[in-house]
Amino acid sequence: MDPAALIPTPDAIPVPWGWFQLFLLLTFFIHILLMNVMVGTTFIALIHHIRGGGPSTPCTEAVSRTLPFTIAFAVNFGVAPLLFVQVLYGHLIYTSSILMAVFWLSIVALVIGAYTLAYVYKDRYARLGGFRGIIAGLIVLLLLAVAFFFVNNLTLMQTPASWSRYFEQPRGLLLNLADPMLVPRFLHFMVAAVAVGGLAIALWFHWRRTRGEQDAARWIASGCRWFSYATLGNGAFGLWFLVSLPSGVLTPSTTVGLLLLLTLGGGIVLAVPAVLYGLAGRVIPTLLCILPTIFLMLLARSLLRTALLAPWFSMTQLPVNPAAFPFFLFLFFGATGLALIVWMVRFTLRACADNGRRS
Repeated sequence: MDPAALIPTPDAIPVPWGWFQLFLLLTFFIHILLMNVMVGTTFIALIHHIRGGGPSTPCTEAVSRTLPFTIAFAVNFGVAPLLFVQVLYGHLIYTSSILMAVFWLSIVALVIGAYTLAYVYKDRYARLGGFRGIIAGLIVLLLLAVAFFFVNNLTLMQTPASWSRYFEQPRGLLLNLADPMLVPRFLHFMVAAVAVGGLAIALWFHWRRTRGEQDAARWIASGCRWFSYATLGNGAFGLWFLVSLPSGVLTPSTTVGLLLLLTLGGGIVLAVPAVLYGLAGRVIPTLLCILPTIFLMLLARSLLRTALLAPWFSMTQLPVNPAAFPFFLFLFFGATGLALIVWMVRFTLRACADNGRRS
């Protein structure tokens, strides 16, 4: 069967596709930062519990207090990029979601489970004792399962050639396990989450140090070490991911291939001073280097998707039915919502700081 015959006809969009691609990149950048903080800090807290046998530390206590907020922000900020993916690639991601429907729908239960346990971890932290590591471990497992199913769906979306397997197993239980990119891509994202989680811990205690906390320097150094060593180790997974790419993707002979090489190169170049600053314990310079690195890697991810889908689909094929008013209405409410979110984040940080002083 010709896989192209399985691809549905895309829906029309109200404005040129470049607008939606821009919003997809910007919103996914915010979401990936929050997701990395969520997964990375919980994993680091778990390791502290395992090493220490359960005793509380300022680091694990800080993670327990902020984890419910982190999950809530990560989930809510994940809605916008998922909607923009559906606008641009709806005919592809709807199909891949149906192929793995059981796993895809299970994400809701997995997130609810992790969110519930996060509140147990936060509200019962003092009484959990040695069970803190068990709760943190369960949260990590649930979040990793969610990430694994997301990576499966997004890679399955990009490989229509594998969709014909549905006729052999039409029960919504298909995963993209045969794709050589799946495992290295998943591990690359998760190790990056540990790195960003370490930097988030360093930033948190850097902020606490400015408010007079005496023991903050120790945890700044610890967070920076987590960031630096995880980033260095992630180079191996990144190389594995690159080796697993289909031949002809990383080539300067095409515009997309050339841009992909340039963005990857730029991200690697910026990652070097980020690691060096991290090893030196310089939190703010590390942050200023890693943020553009992450954005370049996300841009490379978008270009890679374009290259992988080139035989099947191009965004230039999307029909446009001009409708400017709904688009400007969307921009207005989006800007209003963003302003409210900024206010809410500032309010939450003040509340966390007040709770920290009281404890």
